[in-house]
Amino acid sequence: MKKILIVEDVAFNLDLLVQLLEDHYTIITAGDGAESVQKAGEEKPDLILMDLSLPVMDGWEASRQIKAQSDLAHIPIIAVTAHAMQGDRERTLESGCDDYITKPIDEDLLYAKLARHLSEGDS
Repeated sequence: MKKILIVEDVAFNLDLLVQLLEDHYTIITAGDGAESVQKAGEEKPDLILMDLSLPVMDGWEASRQIKAQSDLAHIPIIAVTAHAMQGDRERTLESGCDDYITKPIDEDLLYAKLARHLSEGDS
């Protein structure tokens, strides 16, 4: 079973993502950006869902740090964020995220992005 690291500091949002995904994936969670960097290194997930507005270290910096590590750089990071203003998507991709989805989460879009990024790792 593929392993997904969900990085989210708001309990409601974390619970929602876990409920949507736990039947299909092994789920690991982190509540802040620094913890996400640590868990990514320890767990080597197949994909990371990264909130951007996080305590301790924001998701942009956490994504940069994860992508800077040669043994983690291949892991797709999908930003899951309320940042939906002009320029936010570009800023997110520049920080190392591979994709972007806005809150509130469109479940069909989330599943489609997960399928695309996880299947790319299989080829």
